[in-house]
Amino acid sequence: MGESIPADLTRRAFLAAAGAGAVHAASHTAKIRTAIYGIGHAHALGKVQTVRQMEQFELVGICEPDSKQPRDHEVFRGVRWLSEEEMLGDASLELIVVESRVQENLGYAQRAVAAGKWVHLDKPPGVDLPALRALFANAKRNGTIVQMGYQWRYHPTMQAAIEAHTKGWLGHTYAIRATINKPISRETRKELAAFRGGMMFELGCHMIDRVVAVLGKPISVTGWLRHDAPIDDTLEDNTLAVFEFERAMAEVYIAAQQPNGGDYRTFEILGTNGTATVRPFAPHRLMVDLKDAAGPYKAGFQTIEMTPPPGPPFAGDFAELARVIREGEQPSHSAEHDLITHEAFLKACKVI
Repeated sequence: MGESIPADLTRRAFLAAAGAGAVHAASHTAKIRTAIYGIGHAHALGKVQTVRQMEQFELVGICEPDSKQPRDHEVFRGVRWLSEEEMLGDASLELIVVESRVQENLGYAQRAVAAGKWVHLDKPPGVDLPALRALFANAKRNGTIVQMGYQWRYHPTMQAAIEAHTKGWLGHTYAIRATINKPISRETRKELAAFRGGMMFELGCHMIDRVVAVLGKPISVTGWLRHDAPIDDTLEDNTLAVFEFERAMAEVYIAAQQPNGGDYRTFEILGTNGTATVRPFAPHRLMVDLKDAAGPYKAGFQTIEMTPPPGPPFAGDFAELARVIREGEQPSHSAEHDLITHEAFLKACKVI
């Protein structure tokens, strides 16, 4: 049975995830004029929904250069469709949210940054590490940023687990174990087979981002990429990466096999005083097991059920981005962090 959440933990997790007002902007702040660039990404519908619902933003329109991309979803109802020239040439448009297919995302982001826009770029940002490094450098010269769209940065339970590490409540962190196992259709398998790394390329980047948030830059990365399903395709569907650090290790396991895999998604931080585990990611559940009481946690095993923050699906990401643009707040994840994450990710996928 889950226990009630300690009041101070509830407050910290909510404020971190919701950004102390993810859906409510200060009345004196002008809306951030925003366009969506591409709708081929798996997160595109959620990002369109988020921009349309959050009052910090004004959705000017959507640009989708590929006429074959379906546009009949209800989330697009009443939206204005823009050409690339209209979007990139609109001086009043401040933010471009890049949600195209992975093959196109980095190129789209380069055009947006070249036009002087702030950019939210969904994962993973291609396979060209030097080009990503140049993208961040060009944004910095413009006085803007590129915010990466890794999915669980603003997940309150994930943040609570990482807080337990950061504040030393787990003792010395010596290991991380993370896994996502997601059955996919044959059609999706064929699409993902085009990328070296397969399932690690599709989902591993999210977990690698969280590993880097806890342990920093790995000393070495070793990947195992296997095709083990009894299906006649070339998808690397059973994948594992091990990351070595000076005084810790991490493993990220991603596969395309397990029925009801969402129930078994796990992010586990192991320390000398105990363990903090997020499992599953939805509903939001944190399990803490400590040798000695620390912070808001008692000694022994406890399960804490957390309520997701209100608002649309990616409110945390965009609330922070609004504060960066309007208030000059420093982003919670630096370009250096994103480049470390991408390099480790490409090594795990054996791209570099």
